[in-house]
Amino acid sequence: MAVKKVAVIEDEPDILDILVYNLGREGFDVVSAENGEEGLALVRQKKPDIVLLDLMLPGIDGLEICRRLKTEAPTSSIPVILVTAKGEESDVVLGLGLGADDYVIKPFSPRELVARVKAVLRRGEQSASQDKNDRIEIDGLLIDASKYKVMLEGQEISFTATEFGVLFYLASHPGRVFTREQLINKVLGDVVVVDRNIDVHVRAIRKKLGSHQYLVETIRGVGYRFKEN
Repeated sequence: MAVKKVAVIEDEPDILDILVYNLGREGFDVVSAENGEEGLALVRQKKPDIVLLDLMLPGIDGLEICRRLKTEAPTSSIPVILVTAKGEESDVVLGLGLGADDYVIKPFSPRELVARVKAVLRRGEQSASQDKNDRIEIDGLLIDASKYKVMLEGQEISFTATEFGVLFYLASHPGRVFTREQLINKVLGDVVVVDRNIDVHVRAIRKKLGSHQYLVETIRGVGYRFKEN
């Protein structure tokens, strides 16, 4: 198996050292930068398999780096995990809306963060290997797992790997109610996360679906389900 390259962009030396050490110990090839400009240049040059990105950076902040990476063709498919001390939901939603695949709030355990990295990489590999006949169509919405594409009334909508995974899993089981814990286990993998993680991803999915957001239903006190035909 090829060694996966991780780019870490973090301006706090102690945290950077912890991340580089723990990721290296797990067999990752780690490259790093301590400010926004260097970090952006690093990702553009090295084309890592995944990026760990602090939001509060000197120079270009993390959200702007995320936006640029996701709008530039050579880097748009690289998964991004936001690492931030800012726990406000608005920052998380904004980051996911820009294309980030996951987020971790400081302080965090190195073990949890490594697990998140592995889970995001695993989701990307699973999505890329979906069967070519995995197509779901309902009310003008087309979810094509073979092409990793979502079309709404003929217009393509961009989804992160995590958002696509949640949407496709729900749509693959229309009418069935899934708890947040079930979605975390089925889509996010063996990662210790809080229920709000799924809520944020579902909120982002609904926003992108616009007038078709009714297809993803909330079952109060239980979880979520995809509307049946």
